[in-house]
Amino acid sequence: MRMCIEGCMGKETEGGVVSVLSAPLRSRFRAERTVGIVESVIREMTRLAVQHDAVNLAQGYPDFPAPEALKLAAAEAIAADVNQYAITWGAKRFRDAIAAKYRRDYGLEFDPEREITVCCGATEGMIATLLAVTNPGDEVIIFEPHYENYGPDTLLCGAERKFVRLYPPEWGFDPDELRQAFSPRTKAIILNSPGNPTGQVFTLHQLKAIAELCQEFDALAITDEIYEHIIYDDAVHIPMMTLPGMRDRTVLVNSMSKSYSVTGWRVGWVLASPDLTDSIRKVHDFLTVGAAAPLQEAGAVALSLPQDYYAKLRSDYEARRDAMLGMLERAGFKCFRPRGAYYVMADISAFGFQDDVEFARHLIQKARVAAVPGSSFFFNPAEGARLIRFCFCKKYETLKLAEERLSVI
Repeated sequence: MRMCIEGCMGKETEGGVVSVLSAPLRSRFRAERTVGIVESVIREMTRLAVQHDAVNLAQGYPDFPAPEALKLAAAEAIAADVNQYAITWGAKRFRDAIAAKYRRDYGLEFDPEREITVCCGATEGMIATLLAVTNPGDEVIIFEPHYENYGPDTLLCGAERKFVRLYPPEWGFDPDELRQAFSPRTKAIILNSPGNPTGQVFTLHQLKAIAELCQEFDALAITDEIYEHIIYDDAVHIPMMTLPGMRDRTVLVNSMSKSYSVTGWRVGWVLASPDLTDSIRKVHDFLTVGAAAPLQEAGAVALSLPQDYYAKLRSDYEARRDAMLGMLERAGFKCFRPRGAYYVMADISAFGFQDDVEFARHLIQKARVAAVPGSSFFFNPAEGARLIRFCFCKKYETLKLAEERLSVI
């Protein structure tokens, strides 16, 4: 038997209870921390792509298979009944594999028992970290254009955001503007390198400038390094943790999603000194308890793949990048050449549309190709009104179909 409280929570209909909350009540039950948060534009574009049967060059997930070894390892773990909770901060075999990877790749030593936390993707790793290290009123510096989650993450923590511009075509920052953003209230700066959406890769010189300011102002560097193996040309990925004075002042966030083409697995990790890890683990535990146990077993296999896997990953994506640049330029876009990640930012000024949102909707409805409006990566949408982002982590057949459709814009 269905029950409701008439005039307050809802009214009964044949299909169940329909909310009739008045405007004052809706306001009463809405947390202030959510007011400035809007729906993900990237995922909105994906829904529109499905609606219009468009080629989805908006959301950054591969449409080609993950490595067979990973899929087999996951299936074997499930068949072997690795289906219950792992240790909250991660299965020991996976944490050991993470430690071995960073020792091998960067010469960094981590204690799997005290400095590694496995979480539900880099997305959870980032929000768990911010919740663990910031207090309301703390300042967090974010480079922009930025990945769209960073803004809402800071709002949910009650922190105040300060934005520092990245300037095309190289998407570098002005050191003086960065210094001006730091203050005694600065708790952390978020770095995403290789970066989404611009594909910038911070140089050693740029990282040193950031590191010096973090030490001067007693601030943390929170680094999203999810695209670490997807770099091009002469770019080199340098973890901030390897710089002098930054080992215990950096929180490194990463995930299996991009390097191993398993964005739906949601398995990531956070590396930090023991005192920071202690706080991060407390938040992680009560956010999600833990990541999927069988997928952590597969993760141990992934992180043990030989170095030629990463060399092939890089060369494959470099070829896709060049193909994407070519097709977009032939269609009339002015492109900014990425040095990492798998996105291309393009200028749409030549097409004569009012702004990026109008153009993105036209692109989906007319050409049936989905991309992301550039304004979604800026605090002030007007700053990105002439930009649009395409992703190229797709099969060549997908890219070819997109090029054919772009001929009608």
